[in-house]
Amino acid sequence: MRIVVLAGGLSAERDVSVSSGILVAEALRKKGHEVVLLDVFMGYEQNICDVDALFKANYSFAQSASVGKTVSNTDDVKKRRLDKSERFIGANVIEICSAADIVFLALHGGEGENGQIQAAFDLLGIKYTGSGYLGSALAMNKGITKSVLIQNKINTPKGEIFSSIEDAESWSYFPCFVKPCSGGSSIGISKVNSKKEFNAAVKTAFKYENEIVVEQFISGRELSVGVLGGAALPPIEIAPKAEFYDYAAKYQAGATVEICPADIDGETDKRLRQAAVDTYNALHLNGYARVDFLLDSDGNTFCLEANTLPGMTPTSLLPQEAAVDGMSYGDLCEKIIEISLDKYKQSEKI
Repeated sequence: MRIVVLAGGLSAERDVSVSSGILVAEALRKKGHEVVLLDVFMGYEQNICDVDALFKANYSFAQSASVGKTVSNTDDVKKRRLDKSERFIGANVIEICSAADIVFLALHGGEGENGQIQAAFDLLGIKYTGSGYLGSALAMNKGITKSVLIQNKINTPKGEIFSSIEDAESWSYFPCFVKPCSGGSSIGISKVNSKKEFNAAVKTAFKYENEIVVEQFISGRELSVGVLGGAALPPIEIAPKAEFYDYAAKYQAGATVEICPADIDGETDKRLRQAAVDTYNALHLNGYARVDFLLDSDGNTFCLEANTLPGMTPTSLLPQEAAVDGMSYGDLCEKIIEISLDKYKQSEKI
């Protein structure tokens, strides 16, 4: 099979995307596929673009990558682009993706995860992995996600959406979390305990976006449940050594203790899995996703958000959950492709 693994881009999660993309491409090549690893922003800028040759050579724009303790700085990436434009889709990306049987989206954040690239590919007839443009857009916006969860009677922490620093001054419940509305990898998120801390956190969140979510703090255990083809994987517990599961804790080896399957009773396991599937369906997701939860001391579960393109880095949660179910990393990548292609087969029957 010919597969493009699409990674990179210009979001603050670029490094995470590149790390995921390299591993996915390597795993799929070992399975015997012809794989092109392509940066959606940089594209392929050579004068001659022989698409067939790129697949036969298993072209990669990067051979190695690591995720640092801080978010990606994309200024250097922009400077390296030959045409100096800032359009999201780089040279020859559409031509190369159109020649593939499917595009494995290893993008994280921004236009790669908010439904925009999905909508563009739908219009161009390019098949891709994961959720479509509607589910991607709904899940990317934490405020909309919260509204959908409430409408579907899925328990979630109380919170409010603010579009300015002045509006946010009305919040008076502490401790709480302050989050950019559409960010990922905990970028721009702060836990605050006082009004003074809150004001600083609000300014930080607004550096990333024009809308923020402020959410009540719930003391409890952090868990995550992967959903693959509409079926829940074993819950995983996340115990960060820092105060909460921030960017550094997510991607630095040894910064977090992860337990899978989570040490929970059978009833809680069942409720978490059902809540994950309910969230997946409520947000119109398909293919695969990861749903994050808090479990308080009384056994109540609170859904925080859904991730439509979960990380596939060495420290990512979804591959760990799949492994407990007996699925290797390479098998997981192929399963995601299989499920995604089935979506197109079903639509062709309609």
